Amino acid sequence: MNADWTPLREALSAFRRDGIALPIWWRDDDAVSATPALDRLSDLSTDLNLPVHLAVIPAHLDETLINFIATAPLIPVVHGWAHTDHSAGVGKKNEFLTPRTDASDETAEAMKRMRARFGAALVPMFVPPWNRISPQVVQALPSQGYTALSTFGPRTSPEAAPGLAQINTHIDPIWWKGTRDLVDPAQLIAQACQHLEARCLGNDDRHEPFGLLTHHLVHTEAIWTFTAAFLRELLDGGATPWTMESTT
Repeated sequence: MNADWTPLREALSAFRRDGIALPIWWRDDDAVSATPALDRLSDLSTDLNLPVHLAVIPAHLDETLINFIATAPLIPVVHGWAHTDHSAGVGKKNEFLTPRTDASDETAEAMKRMRARFGAALVPMFVPPWNRISPQVVQALPSQGYTALSTFGPRTSPEAAPGLAQINTHIDPIWWKGTRDLVDPAQLIAQACQHLEARCLGNDDRHEPFGLLTHHLVHTEAIWTFTAAFLRELLDGGATPWTMESTT
């Protein structure tokens, strides 16, 4: 992978010059069991000293993942219920956007199962599959014990609902609609710089942690390489690690 990191380095330099803090965080989706890819994710997290918020699918969670997380720098959060698409071919894929009567029952059951399996290690963040969720489901989350919601893109408010922080991700290196390999690194770097510029200008919330979204189970070598390099550039450029644990 060849990448010109100059634009990102210059953007980070401007943050340092202007005294703007840049908290960063890392979310990885779709975990259900311990795998070689999860080993690699954990090793990279340790190497970078940047914990991963691991979005776990409650309905498919198995014992190997519970045992693995107990000794790894991974923070379990709730990733929907079963990662089932309920769009019925109408609109974009989603588990909690298309209206249905049992949606909030599933978010409640997801919290119950994850707490039973992970105990105090669980951080009560809800990550809807495909990053889509209806306002009605969002409103029910705080009463079920959730303290944060995470989707994709700059947040428009610090809270998604009263008592429910909004902590989104902003960069996804996978070309989902194409090869499912790495997006052109120049495009990803440009996207990151655009996000940072929007924060500098006050168009985006500069207090929201800047998030990288990954999916360890489908990474190619190019995606692994970019992920490591991108996070190192951010950390070397003055960004500071952020975790949900610091707000709970």
